[in-house]
Amino acid sequence: MLKIDMSKGVVALETPEGEQQFGIGTPEAFKLISQAWLRSGWDNKYVYSFSWMGRPVIQLPEDMLRIQELIYSIRPDVVVETGIAHGGSLIFYAGLMEAMGYGRVIGVDIEIRSHNRQAIEAHEMYKRIQMIEGSSVDTAVVASVKELIRPGEKVLVILDSNHTREHVLAELRAYADMVAVDSYIVACDGIMQEVVGGERTKPEWITDNPQFAVKDFLAERKDFVLEEPAFPFNEGRITERVTYWPNAYLRRMG
Repeated sequence: MLKIDMSKGVVALETPEGEQQFGIGTPEAFKLISQAWLRSGWDNKYVYSFSWMGRPVIQLPEDMLRIQELIYSIRPDVVVETGIAHGGSLIFYAGLMEAMGYGRVIGVDIEIRSHNRQAIEAHEMYKRIQMIEGSSVDTAVVASVKELIRPGEKVLVILDSNHTREHVLAELRAYADMVAVDSYIVACDGIMQEVVGGERTKPEWITDNPQFAVKDFLAERKDFVLEEPAFPFNEGRITERVTYWPNAYLRRMG
């Protein structure tokens, strides 16, 4: 049980070994409060309240802010994203490319609903977006993505479609070789493992989630490493992301 006493500035965690107390201004307290906030946000569908340039994005804002710094530092020619939904994240990444003056985004989804397709195609950022409809692990779809990537282009991949362990592992296997050395493949929404018992969850999510797919993949591939991108600026005491994407960032090594 977690207790927060604002008047005393104390966060208390009850454990089988007894109660642990932390000052509310400590990184330990921040981590405990953040875990509770993430769970509450999940149950309240907090991420369903955000949009980017007019399109629903359905992402935690911190995740978007963190990954934009990674994209700016890596400067990929192509961002491949599996999972389109309303198109907000595609437009977010395309906007980064527009600001940098080059590059494009390839989006893949098993079903691109007509109203979403129309809205994306009518958007100012569509000039930097290409979309492919079909399962992200279908061999023909993977081949179509590869055909859109020119020789020598630097690629970063974001996996945000079906989040089962089996599907994410299949995506990791299918797209890993597209990723440039020192670029990343990002397996989103590993938070599934952390919110089991909450609304819209299933007991099997304890192991059936992207975090376990990442573990399986890393056991197969020695040219990738689980590596959190460093904060390019940090004058505070917090060094870990508050995220829906824990253990998500896989860097390809040379």
